[in-house]
Order: sequence, then C-alpha cells, then structure tokens
Amino acid sequence: GCDENYVFTLKTIADVGLVGFPNAGKSTLLNALSNATPKIASYPFTTLVPTVGMIDYPEEYRTISMADIPGLIEGAAENRGLGHRFLRHIERCNLLIFLIDLSAVDGREPWDDFIHLRQELEDYDSKVAQKPFLLVGNKIDEENASQNLELARKKFPEIQLIPISAILENGLDQLRAKILKELT
Repeated sequence: GCDENYVFTLKTIADVGLVGFPNAGKSTLLNALSNATPKIASYPFTTLVPTVGMIDYPEEYRTISMADIPGLIEGAAENRGLGHRFLRHIERCNLLIFLIDLSAVDGREPWDDFIHLRQELEDYDSKVAQKPFLLVGNKIDEENASQNLELARKKFPEIQLIPISAILENGLDQLRAKILKELT
C-alpha cells in the first residue's frame, strides 16, 4: 500500500538533529544557519512537527539538512509527553546537536539540561545515545552566560562546548564548519 512510504519519509528526516529544551533557541538557530523560517514561539510543545532547514555549503557543493526535533522533555522515553512521536526522528540523523541555554533563563543549570537530554536518549535507545554529537551553548551574549560557559566546561572537560549567539549570529561560522567536518 501507499501508506508505508510515509513512515519511511519521517524516519529519513535530516542529517543533523537539533535537540534541546523549549526556549534553548532551536528555531532561532535553525533560522540563522539555514533557509528555514520556522514559526518561533517559546512555549513547550509549540514545535510539534520537526522543522527542517537546509544549510548550504556552496564552496563544497553540499547541502546539509538539519531538523529541529520537538522539545525533548523528561519522560519522553516512557512515551509520556510527545514521547516516541519525535524520538523516532532522531534515529536516522547522523549527527546530533545538543543546544543548551547558557543564560539559564528558565532557572535550570545549562549542564543539567545536557545531562537530562543525554539521559532521555539513553533511556530511549542506547544506540541513538552513542551517535556523534556537538554540544552548543546558546545565548552567550546574555548576562551570566560566560560564567555558565566556564562552569559547563569544567563539568565536561572532555567535550568541546561551542558557544554561540543565534540571535546575534556569533560563532555560527565555527559551528557550520564543525557540522560539515563531523559529516564528512
């Protein structure tokens, strides 16, 4: 039947999966890196369908697709909240980007967000959790962000944390280069 195609299409959604809590700035980052123009709103559950953007590398004759995976929340692995509806999308991504909010605007510690997101994936599927990833800290332009950046780097000395400001488009060239390198 024709229906089988849809499942397949959903699973091959993008090269890069963008994972983060609501308000981490995923839509803003996707906009800044690509030609996608997702509707931006900062409420949990606003991004119900993954938005896919294309990142062009004209000098490499290459385009990399990146999907904003709908807001990961604790309990998704047990199929609470949006559960498996969106975790499925991550299975076929070749690279994950964990986006954390260095301004800690929601009152959570940015590094805790990273630990939670990883745990969420681990609970869902340990193969998915072992995928290559980049850790990106957004909102580096905000007041306490640089202090949080240092603390996060101390917590994860073995992981390179890439600081950016999606709004001001700071650090995006470095991020684009890293994405390309990871997928090459």
